[in-house]
Amino acid sequence: MAEGEATRIMMGVNESTIKGYPHASISSSGAFDWTLQKIVRSNISGFKLLFLHVQVPDEDGFDDMDSIYASPDDFKSMESRDKARGLHLLEYFVNRCHAIGISCEAWIKKGDPKEVICHEVKRVQPDFLVVGSRGLGPFQRVFVGTVSEFCSKHAECPVITIKRRADQTPQDPIDD
Repeated sequence: MAEGEATRIMMGVNESTIKGYPHASISSSGAFDWTLQKIVRSNISGFKLLFLHVQVPDEDGFDDMDSIYASPDDFKSMESRDKARGLHLLEYFVNRCHAIGISCEAWIKKGDPKEVICHEVKRVQPDFLVVGSRGLGPFQRVFVGTVSEFCSKHAECPVITIKRRADQTPQDPIDD
């Protein structure tokens, strides 16, 4: 990094499993707030935040709906709706950055979040990656898997994992 360039922090963000789009997950919001408070602090011109939201394609392509899709246009409208939802999620983070004057970029990709985040880290080459963690126990990790653990092992940059606070944990820790 050349002297005077902003430190580029990539953040993987996702929607709330409880409230859905456009609400950010507890872990994403917590990681964002932690980054602002502990890293950026008052040095807003020294940092640029890069927000990546990875949308996971529904396995059957029907997004758990009871609708019948009968034409290619039906699928195009479904894709447009999903993209709009992701844009609203990113809008939350971009608006917060603009309110405090910190530079940012945001984009959406589709796929397995673990793989896509690591691919995007390789492509974008941020100074480091910040991801939120739900703090799942070993039993839950086996069935759910964790994006943060995978990124810590495979991302081609330093990774900071931010656990959500105990008082933010929903009744079912898998929810976020």
